[in-house]
Amino acid sequence: MADKSVEQIKDEIIEKLEDVMDPELGIDIVNLGLVYEVNLDQAGLCQIKMTLTTMGCPLTDILADMVERALQPLPEIKQVDVQFVWEPAWTINRMTRYAKMALGIH
Repeated sequence: MADKSVEQIKDEIIEKLEDVMDPELGIDIVNLGLVYEVNLDQAGLCQIKMTLTTMGCPLTDILADMVERALQPLPEIKQVDVQFVWEPAWTINRMTRYAKMALGIH
């Protein structure tokens, strides 16, 4: 991690997470506002706190696996821990303008 700052690595993590598409909506989890927090420690443990659009969504295992696979190419990451949180509850206000336009929300 000496070559890059933690912030640079976090930016790369966010970039990789933009490749993870919500299977139901077809928009990436970052633009949907599902990613709440990204942490990376010195040992290479990357913790992702995220939510889903609905609490009973059966996609937690699938999305966690997609997040882990998306982050594998980053050499600084040795382990990924995806935590699903329900507070604060997700709303469409968390979506970027791009995601709202793609879904036809004005």
